[in-house]
Amino acid sequence: MKGSVIALGEIDGKRAAALIRDGKLDDFVVEAGENAPPAPGSIFRAKGGRLLKGMGGALLDLPNGESAYLRGSKGLKPGAPMLVQVTHIAEEGKAVPVTTRLLFKSKYAIITPDAPGLNISRQITGEDALIILHDLAAETMEGADETLGLILRSACEGAKPEDIIEDIAAMRALAEAVLADREGAPELLVDGADPWEIAWRDWDADVFDDSEDAFANHGVEEMVDAALDPRCPLTGPASAYIEPTRALVAVDVNTGGDFSPAAGLKANIALARDLPRQLRIRGLAGQITLDLAPMPKKDRRQFEHSLRAAFKADGKDVVLAGWTPLGMFEVQKKRTRMPIAEALK
Repeated sequence: MKGSVIALGEIDGKRAAALIRDGKLDDFVVEAGENAPPAPGSIFRAKGGRLLKGMGGALLDLPNGESAYLRGSKGLKPGAPMLVQVTHIAEEGKAVPVTTRLLFKSKYAIITPDAPGLNISRQITGEDALIILHDLAAETMEGADETLGLILRSACEGAKPEDIIEDIAAMRALAEAVLADREGAPELLVDGADPWEIAWRDWDADVFDDSEDAFANHGVEEMVDAALDPRCPLTGPASAYIEPTRALVAVDVNTGGDFSPAAGLKANIALARDLPRQLRIRGLAGQITLDLAPMPKKDRRQFEHSLRAAFKADGKDVVLAGWTPLGMFEVQKKRTRMPIAEALK
């Protein structure tokens, strides 16, 4: 089916959201559960803990005896309260990674404390649209503390002015309330976005289906079952196996029954083009090691070009580390969600 669909539903009593493009699952998010680490975007009032000498950071105290890791310790006072935001999913047994640079993010607007000024998405280029957005921002941010900055997202293009104003005002009010609540014991102040909010805030599609039968209407559960299968079909007889371990995500590519001279390159490029989607729908990240199908060294540059193009939209969240002495290719991806296999246990 051509076109794109956002479907909201539940799996095993947990909220979930699916983005489907041209009949294929393009993204999928599911609630991690009560005992999962704090979601990225969560904001805490933490308490300054002990410095980690030689590591360039510090451990902070969070509610319920949990610990957070803050990179950089400049100006940190042990025992003093401070506001921090979760940057990515904590690995099992490790402290929650946080930053002191807070962002209050919604569909149209992002409020940036301690980063003043107005920035409008570069994807919006029309002069009239830019003037209108500038005036809306000035009107809604009038009287705000001069340390508050504002970013207007690409979703503003074509949106109703009243919706944009409402969004900016809501994020401004939330930011002001949180920034005024610095004193006290460690406490969770803002929850990270759940799957339904992520879908509304960050995804765009032709159809938005939040009916009770949304998942059944679009075959989402069958697509999720396929995403739980380690085997990932590629072009022709080629396939890949994507299997997470505690230390890394292993990806093994093989050509199946194709023994032609170009079979290895074709399979590897097919994997490169589909790998970002496969990682998204499976919720996999961290260190990713690709055991590619055999191909001549002269073809490596072509493979790297395809991989770089495929991950372009991920920006700084993905680092292409390069080749190992054994001919593996390594990728590092920021952990922004729980693996769906763990979330759906």
